Amino acid sequence: MLKRRQKIELRTPGEIDAMAATGGVVAAVLAACSEACVPGATPQDLDGVADRVMTEGGAVTVYRGYHPAWAPGPYPAVLCVSVNDVIVHAIPDDRELGPGDLVSIDFACSLDGWCADAAVTVSVGEPTPGDAALMAATRACLEAGIAAAQPGATLGDVGAALARPAQETRFGMLEDHGGHGIGRTMHAPPHVANFGVPGQGLDLRPGLVIALEPMLQAGGRGDYRHLPDGWGVATADRSRAAHFEHTVAITADGPRVLTVPAG
Repeated sequence: MLKRRQKIELRTPGEIDAMAATGGVVAAVLAACSEACVPGATPQDLDGVADRVMTEGGAVTVYRGYHPAWAPGPYPAVLCVSVNDVIVHAIPDDRELGPGDLVSIDFACSLDGWCADAAVTVSVGEPTPGDAALMAATRACLEAGIAAAQPGATLGDVGAALARPAQETRFGMLEDHGGHGIGRTMHAPPHVANFGVPGQGLDLRPGLVIALEPMLQAGGRGDYRHLPDGWGVATADRSRAAHFEHTVAITADGPRVLTVPAG
């Protein structure tokens, strides 16, 4: 049986501008949540901050009620807050954050029907040298992937560029996970792998909008385990992890990062 090819939609400049407006709300939420990562705060507190800032920005959640086929039930929050060895997709709980905790915050929302998605990792207080290096390497992966997202390049070029800073360190990249297309829905084709072969894969054309999201692990491997709730993904060796993400549009003038502060 032949597999049906997934339709990849290209966005007009006006639609990309609309997604950038959503991205401004995403950036505001992540900035407020990052500032709220202080000793004694809880992931549920951060979820409340995200809900307030999102609502003030006129946007609506795309996380709460989201129920992919693999999940045990609908997602119950507007934010993912993954702490220390938890990499991604963790449901906010009531544990208090303490000095030295490494907190990955992932958020997406919709404004006027257009989605945007981004993530940051912050330290509660001063990071250790190891955590600082892990975060820096993950940011370098994201920046390299964005720089490679040029019209006429391929997804393989993006993946190869994104993976290179990780390969130059002792850190591992989370296996079986990566970025995605985004538009009217949070997740759309194509899948955007965090590795690639230059020159291979989908050709990047102006109007394609993708989310790039490297996730690095201090332990040097990409193995992972699922938390009992079926949502959170954690490192198999319980080493710490970092996650950075931006929504990026391919334009005739090069990559445009959409999840940045408005104005």
